[in-house]
Amino acid sequence: MDVNTDLAMWSNQLIVSAMIVYAVAMIFSAFDLFGGRELKKSKSDTVAAGAKSSTVRRTNRKTATALLDRPGADDHAGDNGTGEELSASDAKRRRAARIGTSLIVLAVVLHIGSVITRTLSVMRVPWGNMMEYVLTATAITVLVYLIVLTRKDIRYLGTFVSGGVLLCLGLAITVFYTPAAQLIPALDSYWIAIHVPIAILSTALLSISAILAVFQILKTVSETKDPKWLRFMRRLPSSTELERFSYTIAAVGFITWTFTLIAGAIWAEVAWSRYWGWDTKEIWTFVVWVVYAAYLHARATRGWGPTKVAVLNLIGIATVFFNFTVVNVYFNGLHSYSGLG
Repeated sequence: MDVNTDLAMWSNQLIVSAMIVYAVAMIFSAFDLFGGRELKKSKSDTVAAGAKSSTVRRTNRKTATALLDRPGADDHAGDNGTGEELSASDAKRRRAARIGTSLIVLAVVLHIGSVITRTLSVMRVPWGNMMEYVLTATAITVLVYLIVLTRKDIRYLGTFVSGGVLLCLGLAITVFYTPAAQLIPALDSYWIAIHVPIAILSTALLSISAILAVFQILKTVSETKDPKWLRFMRRLPSSTELERFSYTIAAVGFITWTFTLIAGAIWAEVAWSRYWGWDTKEIWTFVVWVVYAAYLHARATRGWGPTKVAVLNLIGIATVFFNFTVVNVYFNGLHSYSGLG
């Protein structure tokens, strides 16, 4: 089947457009996270802020604007739960949060458009090489972020989600760039529509969990030592809440990664008449599974503090990225499908 070069070109242009919007969104999200100034707190301020935040929540539920109005933003003013007097600086920061989130929504629409046009240009699934995998995985990551955002205020992640996706898309159209083409024979199987999407979803979930783990570690330092360079962390939930949320997402990611491993083994049996052959990719996929299994076990084991567990989470995401980049590019094996020359 011929490649529609016009659609492939449109896909590339949409990627660049999405990158520009992600960059602007990152700036607004960064202003929301790092901007604003702290004010003196008092008990009366606490009561006023509590009443105000309750009103905001009620209004959000009625007007269905929870995604953009940052519910609970005023509640995270300090580690001791006290509120802040509303200031012009805070109003600008919240406005930046709304703009940043709106831009992320616009960017992901362009992003998904690039995935769709890439798919239509070759009339197959859009994850046949490293470039397409990155393109699709980053789109799913942003969608996961936005879906969670409708249920829980995690706009403090906006800077790192948009920034991380911007970096990955930059690598996709430079280092990992592969012209649109048909699948190689080894990948031309219905299992590519089962195994790879599960891996993509797992990568998205584990990436979000890892970002939360970083915030958890920083919040722990902020709560114990309160250094000046971490004052912005006072607006975030407690380290305990961040750890719990990170764990929940990682647990779901571990389950989907388990299905990735199982589906890969079944596909291997179909393609090569064996479930397991100690191929480099198979080994490292299993290593990722072992690291996250250790993370979940450590979290339930006495003697492992939250910070140590968070470090295990970060080791886990490091193995995921190592498996995708180094193993795909530098290790020869049956899974050498990077598409790079």
